[in-house]
Amino acid sequence: MMTFLARNGGTPTLLPSPDYAELYGLFPDPEGAPEAELVPGAAVPEPYHGLLVHTHHMTVTVERFYGQSVDVRVLDSCLNDREYARKILLALSGSGAVVQFGVVQLDLDLLSPVVREQIIEQKTPLGRVLIQNHVFRRVQPAAYLKVMPNRSMCGWFGLTEPEETYGRLGVIFCDGKPAIEVLEVMAPVRGR
Repeated sequence: MMTFLARNGGTPTLLPSPDYAELYGLFPDPEGAPEAELVPGAAVPEPYHGLLVHTHHMTVTVERFYGQSVDVRVLDSCLNDREYARKILLALSGSGAVVQFGVVQLDLDLLSPVVREQIIEQKTPLGRVLIQNHVFRRVQPAAYLKVMPNRSMCGWFGLTEPEETYGRLGVIFCDGKPAIEVLEVMAPVRGR
């Protein structure tokens, strides 16, 4: 885990920051990770800027943007005594169109048994689980990415050719503790 500095009331604070290659590499892809370049939040173009440059859960943001709920599709997961990770797609409930790819890694010791159980069931998007269980949380974006999908990602997004898109890395603090690292990549947005 890398670290980054955040300013809280003018005082720099060292916070955890996930690493793109490390998070993507939790679930090896025979093609390797898609090409990704760090970009400042101000350089993320619309509509990706509105979808990524904020401190809200992506579940809520994506549902608001598309005007419908999303379902989680778990592509792969791993669980040990203390950590749980999963590689997921968020898909629109109505059409099934994939709108986001993600990888999350959680420190299970920092979550209540009820929240842990609901996340590990893999039936509900992470953000919705945290919201419905009234977990006091703070989403802290750490970095923004310009991403060129590889063949795997093109397949998930229904692309015939790679098309530039954007994503973010972040940490979700639960009850004040850095409990969850996230990698979130938007499917290319067309006609909006």
